[in-house]
Amino acid sequence: MEMMVWNIVLSGIVAVIGFMLKGRFDDLARLSILLNKTREEIAREHVTRAEVNTTIEKLGERLDRAVDRLEAKLDSMQKG
Repeated sequence: MEMMVWNIVLSGIVAVIGFMLKGRFDDLARLSILLNKTREEIAREHVTRAEVNTTIEKLGERLDRAVDRLEAKLDSMQKG
């Protein structure tokens, strides 16, 4: 009889510890998912160096074309 009581008590203690550990592991899994989502959002918002370089090159080309048009207009105004 005494052995059965100890079995019940120890089983209860192990069950409580297991339940607490399960809660901790569930929290860790939830935090891991949130961390991964945060990493994805940050990566989505930031641009890469290559993207910045191509954008700057396109902007430079556009400014060059605008300056060329202005020079052509000024030349035509001076001639006429």
